[in-house]
Amino acid sequence: MRGVHTAYYLVHLMSDSKDFEKDDKQAAAHFAAAARDAGVRRIVYLGGLGDDDDPNLSPHLRSRHEVGTILRSSGVETVEFRAGMVIGAGSLSYQLVKSLTDRLPVMLCPRWLTTATQPVAVDDVLSYLLAAREMPPGGSRTFEIGSPDVTTYADLIREYARQKGLRRWLIFVPVLTPYLSGLWLALVTPAKFEVGRHLIEGLKNSTVVREKTARDAFPVRPMGVKDAIRKAIADTTG
Repeated sequence: MRGVHTAYYLVHLMSDSKDFEKDDKQAAAHFAAAARDAGVRRIVYLGGLGDDDDPNLSPHLRSRHEVGTILRSSGVETVEFRAGMVIGAGSLSYQLVKSLTDRLPVMLCPRWLTTATQPVAVDDVLSYLLAAREMPPGGSRTFEIGSPDVTTYADLIREYARQKGLRRWLIFVPVLTPYLSGLWLALVTPAKFEVGRHLIEGLKNSTVVREKTARDAFPVRPMGVKDAIRKAIADTTG
């Protein structure tokens, strides 16, 4: 990283590690130390939404926040973006929604699919990441980003189905553990069992934007959920 002004940290080891929390911390610490020693001026990091004060915050989201803390503690100015589900190609969460809806006319759904979430289009995430490079110096900052729409994962499935012209039925059941849900996902989607289980654990936590500072700090005006899904479908089929 010698000679680098801004370093982007987009690493998440959930899909490649049996102890992703430990490995995420170690990887972030190594990166932060290398950036500091090389004289990097700014780190830009993409993490996850979720309330730090929630005692039931999932391991997946808690790890995202811990990585941000480690990067900031290096002394290098860190701009952290916290996002919920990213809608678009390359997003595992979007791929799960897409695969489930494409393949299953009837879905048995855990109650967590009714949890509030505020997703964001992948193009808007990229716009934020690029805009962070041009920010004036000002110390480490955290920004929560999302579309203008607060929705649920169930409604995301319904909207995707509507735009694809699919008829889908969602049946909510009172007991469907993350373990069983992860096994189910492994059968019907490309996701690995462990990744699916960790993602489902995160569905119980509300992931909505509570701090509106990103709107004042950046010129980005995120598109709504319907437009984000429409663009994601066009990008993956066109």
